[in-house]
Amino acid sequence: MDNKIPYKIYLSENELPKQWLNLRAFMETKPAPLLNPKTLKPMTAEELSDVFCYELAKQEVDDTTPYIDIPDEVRDFYKMYRPAPLIRAYCLEKALKTPAKIYYKFEGNNTSGSHKLNSAIAQAYYAKQQGLRGVTTETGAGQWGTALSMACSYFGLDCKVFMVKCSYEQKPFRREVMRTYGASITPSPSETTNVGRKILKEFPGTSGSLGCAISEAVEASSTNEGYRYVLGSVLNQVLLHQSVIGLETKTALDKYGEKADIVIGCAGGGSNLGGLIAPFMVEKLQGKADYKFIAVEPSSCPSLTRGKYAYDYCDTGKVCPLSKMYTLGSGFIPEASHAGGLRYHGMTSTLSELYHQGLMEARTVKQTEVFEAAEQFARIEGILPAPESSHAIRVAIDEALKCKQTGEQKTIVFGLTGTGYFDMYAYEKFHDGKMTDYTPTDAELQKGFDGIPNINL
Repeated sequence: MDNKIPYKIYLSENELPKQWLNLRAFMETKPAPLLNPKTLKPMTAEELSDVFCYELAKQEVDDTTPYIDIPDEVRDFYKMYRPAPLIRAYCLEKALKTPAKIYYKFEGNNTSGSHKLNSAIAQAYYAKQQGLRGVTTETGAGQWGTALSMACSYFGLDCKVFMVKCSYEQKPFRREVMRTYGASITPSPSETTNVGRKILKEFPGTSGSLGCAISEAVEASSTNEGYRYVLGSVLNQVLLHQSVIGLETKTALDKYGEKADIVIGCAGGGSNLGGLIAPFMVEKLQGKADYKFIAVEPSSCPSLTRGKYAYDYCDTGKVCPLSKMYTLGSGFIPEASHAGGLRYHGMTSTLSELYHQGLMEARTVKQTEVFEAAEQFARIEGILPAPESSHAIRVAIDEALKCKQTGEQKTIVFGLTGTGYFDMYAYEKFHDGKMTDYTPTDAELQKGFDGIPNINL
């Protein structure tokens, strides 16, 4: 053990960030704006406020303000579980016999079990400030729905959650946590909305997707007075709130004179990865330092590595704004056998633009490889990781083993987005040998690509 650096680096309450970092403000080429699905013109904050809370709509279109103050009420809530620890994986380093230094930012030290609470509490705060009765949302694996139900309970808001059907069926305990905090849960697609009925007619027996659930949640918000829709990933506003992860990570490393060489995060919609890399990417954009950024996605839902960079609908029902992103098509629905989360068909516009510029790379991993890494990590480091987080663990281990071969002493930082205690169905499938790897063929992906609108801007 390096006597200089403790196992866990804890920051003081005074070191908790007072402002969110807006990565887009530092980008010379900005992410393309959201488009109005009716006019195909860039969405204004006023137009977006029909769907989102007004302050969140303003954050969504703001690509010039470098830092945005965190409201005192939100920061006070953060203090219940933040600053989150940055952990040196000494035991993993020893087991791998690698000269690399491995750090992970652990975001599972709250009841929701994940990083999602960082944005949920902010979005609930702005909904309360606007005087709304409640919010609607979607959730895939359930971390976002759990976090939002907690945040809404704290501020006395109603919370309506549309949960991807396969997750609803596979994760009953995650569902019950949401109900404990007062949320109502509907498996999606459902018969309760027009768009849900339309999707069920077109895809009978479907296990659902985040795109489906988003469509239903947006419709529900528009048909219930005093409600707005909120989203747990993909949006620029969510990356903004999640920047607390990266800001704390960088402060902790700086405290001990450490510099990251490789920063790794799992990537579904992009919220945790965008938040983790934000301050490091700013330094790279400014030419102050160089880092290798790796986005890790499942081979069964490979938006960055095999998707098209184009304007596409953010939801299956095509009622949301269009976003320019790496996408598999809004009609893409992952196989029901896919148990590792990260099921969204596209990647946030901010990370898509950075990837398009060659400022970060992406890798795909098979889910059996992911769960092998999860089990290895749990046995060595003592934390049962979420399947999503384990995508980052897989590649962090791979990078550490490369250092073992070359003798390089690189510093690897990855995001451990949460715990996997509500994901035991997936762990059971893995342990029983019933988990399979699925990679869509080019022909299967083409079906999704065929639904991407032809917009050249």
